[in-house]
Amino acid sequence: MKMWTVVTRISCLVLLAILLIGCAKEGKVKEIKLGHGLDISHPVHKAMVFMKDRLYEKSDGTMVIDIYPNNQLGSERECLELLQIGSLGMTKVSTGVLENFVPSLQVFGLPFLFRDREHRFKVLEGEIGEYFLNKSLDKRLKGLTFYDAGSRSFYSKKPIETPEDLKGLKLRVMESNTAMNMVKHLGGSPTPIAWGELYTALQQGIVDGAENNLPSFYLSRHYEVCKYFVMDEHTALPDELLVSTLVWNKLSPQEQRWLKEAAMESSEHQKELWKEAELKALEEIQKAGVEVSYPDKEKFRELVQPMYESFSRDPEMKKIIEAIQAVQ
Repeated sequence: MKMWTVVTRISCLVLLAILLIGCAKEGKVKEIKLGHGLDISHPVHKAMVFMKDRLYEKSDGTMVIDIYPNNQLGSERECLELLQIGSLGMTKVSTGVLENFVPSLQVFGLPFLFRDREHRFKVLEGEIGEYFLNKSLDKRLKGLTFYDAGSRSFYSKKPIETPEDLKGLKLRVMESNTAMNMVKHLGGSPTPIAWGELYTALQQGIVDGAENNLPSFYLSRHYEVCKYFVMDEHTALPDELLVSTLVWNKLSPQEQRWLKEAAMESSEHQKELWKEAELKALEEIQKAGVEVSYPDKEKFRELVQPMYESFSRDPEMKKIIEAIQAVQ
């Protein structure tokens, strides 16, 4: 009986120790809220889920990312503002929106800045990319990595073959001065509208069309309203994953490394997801009756050259443009 009592007590102590260790570990778990505006089927959202899983593995469960998609926590701009006050930990935004906080990011909105996809990745994953990831630190925003957002092209309710076809068209653009200037140079009428409100705006005729990448055009179901997609590929604005410095600075050096590594790994994973998403989107919109055309890009390129001349008047912007163009 005494032996049984001793064994029972030891068993209880072991169980209690396990529970205490579990509770202690649970108390150390750091949760980071990540809000963004994309649908859960979007390749960038899937990449962030991949990051969440990798961070959990790297930290042995002590770091958790809670993801809130579909504008649950606000628009891109609103999420950035929440990061600045520390009410939100992380977000993903287009650099077109981020340029309102970091003016030099306007360079990514220059039409036909990158020669091709390979050139774009060499820029974003090199010294220039790292420079921009840290450019927003004084705004309490730290960039972790860039996500591929493909090339942006125009789509509308009317055929677009040349820049002349854009004249008079009301085209939705992001809250980006660079995007608005581009549309103006091409003869269109830029109209800033929140992404979540665009489908209704297209239906009601508030705008005649918009510009975005293939997966976004497909997943938003804008092809139900706009039956013409012109593959002019005028810009290739990347998405940027950011963390609030108010959150980042509370992490230990090891935790910061885990988060950075998980983010970088997710961007590599996202490249493949994006390729698949582009192919699927192109196939599906054509099945839905969308007419996809491939115009002479040179005609578009000629009309936006004054934007380069304007940017080059700023010594910093001129230096950045030259550095990007010099990347082989």
